[in-house]
Amino acid sequence: MTLQSQVLRFYQYLQSEKQYSEHTLKSYQRDIGSFLNYCEQHSIKQFSALDSAHIRAFVASRHRQGLSGRSLQRLLSALRSLFNFLNKQRLLATNPAQGVRAPKVSRKLPELLTVDQLDQLLNIKEQDVLSIRDKAIMELMYGCGLRLTELVKLDLNKVDKKQQLLEVIGKGDKQRQLPYGGKALLALDAWFQVRAQIADSEEQAVFVSSRGGRLKQRSIQQRMKKWAITQQLDSDLYPHKLRHSFASHILESSGDLRAVQELLGHENLTTTQIYTHLDFQHLAKVYDDAHPRAKKK
Repeated sequence: MTLQSQVLRFYQYLQSEKQYSEHTLKSYQRDIGSFLNYCEQHSIKQFSALDSAHIRAFVASRHRQGLSGRSLQRLLSALRSLFNFLNKQRLLATNPAQGVRAPKVSRKLPELLTVDQLDQLLNIKEQDVLSIRDKAIMELMYGCGLRLTELVKLDLNKVDKKQQLLEVIGKGDKQRQLPYGGKALLALDAWFQVRAQIADSEEQAVFVSSRGGRLKQRSIQQRMKKWAITQQLDSDLYPHKLRHSFASHILESSGDLRAVQELLGHENLTTTQIYTHLDFQHLAKVYDDAHPRAKKK
């Protein structure tokens, strides 16, 4: 069996059984494709001929080409997943990528908006259908900590108006229920009152474009950048920044890391812990600004 045929079987597994998104699949294909090119250049015909020295040499070559530490970590993760799959399929005896490490990278803290910045952004004077829709989108993303894909996939039958709950489809097609209320409730109700003006009669998506079909991710990103300019926001705006803001503000108010993990749909608590660093950063700034012995003369 050729390298390409084994890799193709792995891609089919990711798509059919793991149900990875198209974006995630493309990332795997890009990383593993670069490794297949490396194997071809070094006349490696079978994965069984590989050892950890080959993997380290490949990682080093990609590092010399300018690939960042974070990208190298992702690449190694893809290779480990591939070799683990082949091992379970009895096509490979060992995992040559196991134990190979990428260069360490400092963890970048996510960007977020302050409460005042959010008030400024969402103080939209709704004058037409699209502005009503956009306000509902941003209120819901911040109010529930939604991923962009979760918002785009949200259908009408997944909104429980009586219980004020959303059922969203997260990573790996995992479903979770999220409460919504307050400003998000008002904005969503306002959108539902005018949605029929532009939505196709059979369209099930909650948020639709001016043409009547399901709104695309790219369109939401562009509209949010437009609103940041319109509302004179002194910060770049992208969908995930609202999710980061939601998580940080909830954690700052409640201190309940587990609850934030559930709301965000994180599989591992370690992913959520990045927001504790943000919370500490905020406390440190308050201390530096307020404590009389912390101020430099």
